Order: sequence, then structure tokens, then C-alpha cells
Amino acid sequence: MTHQASDSHAALLTETGDYLHRQIPLSRAMGVRVQTYDGETLTLTAPAELNHNHLGTAFGGSLSALATLAGYGLLWLELGNRDSHIVIRRSRIHYLRPVHGELRAVCLRPAAEVVTAFKAKFARVGKARITLGVTVEADGGNGVEFEGEYVALR
Repeated sequence: MTHQASDSHAALLTETGDYLHRQIPLSRAMGVRVQTYDGETLTLTAPAELNHNHLGTAFGGSLSALATLAGYGLLWLELGNRDSHIVIRRSRIHYLRPVHGELRAVCLRPAAEVVTAFKAKFARVGKARITLGVTVEADGGNGVEFEGEYVALR
């Protein structure tokens, strides 16, 4: 990555984090940070100090919120339409094991044909749905598996 590309990439990460903090104030209170985005995967983190429960592990509500935000952020980046509105329509979450330490949510971009169909419908009618998967890491494996159906509106 060139220096200019690196600066542009850093600016995109900052813009995304600022957008999440502005639009979803809970993300700021949780200390959410956009760690990486490579066009295929978005990773958000949040410190354990702001998101723990009485047992010293990650609070379930924080895990759910971080996973939801990871899908939201990936879709916002994928659309590239800063005037669009994104909402979560439905979600399912499975808590597989306790999450210790920093919370780390990873959202993978769906298959190219799914994204292409989503974008085509959005361009045609100004509204489209897409399902995104997110995992929250725990001790070298998955602590949480999340699936969210998001709707983008123009």
C-alpha cells in the first residue's frame, strides 16, 4: 500500500468511526473503534473496561450491539452512499462462550453475486435488504455468532 493509499485508508477508517459515533451514540459510550477494513472484512473493537458484566466477561448487550454495528458499518461502507439510511430489520445471535478482554467483531462481505443483486435493487427502487454475518472472537474461536438482516433506504 502506498503512502497516499495508506492515508486514504486511514481517513476512511476515521470517517466510518466518526459516522458510527455520530449516528449511533451508544457506539461512543462503548468505546467502539474501527480497527480494520480491507474491502472484504470490517473489524470493530471495544474495550472490556466499558463493556463487562458482573462476572468480568463481556456483557451480552454489548456483544449484540457491537455485532449489529459491524454489519451496519460494513453495509455503510459497501453502499458508499452517505445519504442512505440503514436499519436492522431482524437479527439472531448465539452466545457460544464467554468473551474475555477486548471485544472484536468481524463482519465478512457476502458473496459478490449477493452484493451485486442488493446494489442493483437499491439503485432501482431505493430500498433493498441484505443478510450479514458477524462473529465476535473469544479465546481463539467464536464467542458469538450473529446474523442480521439490514435494510438500506434512499
